[in-house]
Amino acid sequence: MTVAAILKHKGTDVARAAPTATIAEVAQLLASRRIGAILVMDTANQVMGIVSERDIVGSLAEHGSRTLEMTAAQLMTRSISVAHAATTVAEATAMMTAGRFRHLPVMDGDRLLGIVSIGDIVKARLSQQEQEVDSLKAYVAGAA
Repeated sequence: MTVAAILKHKGTDVARAAPTATIAEVAQLLASRRIGAILVMDTANQVMGIVSERDIVGSLAEHGSRTLEMTAAQLMTRSISVAHAATTVAEATAMMTAGRFRHLPVMDGDRLLGIVSIGDIVKARLSQQEQEVDSLKAYVAGAA
């Protein structure tokens, strides 16, 4: 299974913030959409970076309430890992585990296709394993 298959099931809607958005605005968007990260996009719809809940909490611990006045561009992670449509779920899992992050943008060149979360990955892997178990049960039942 590929990340493209996950996006086909979950959709391609991605929460975005302008680089000038305040972290207070970003936090409100994260809370209202019940998500853990938001992509920071420029006016040409190019991904500039990502801001996650962890980024906000870490900055709050270091800078206190001043964090809420910072901009997305100031807090975002600039160097982000990305997947491509053909990236397998196993490869995406390995990338997220090695990089210790929970959200992975999916790109086609410079074009954003969507974003997958660790929750999306876990759901896909569980579904895949359930299908394999069902196939094995059917095989065993047919052989009996």
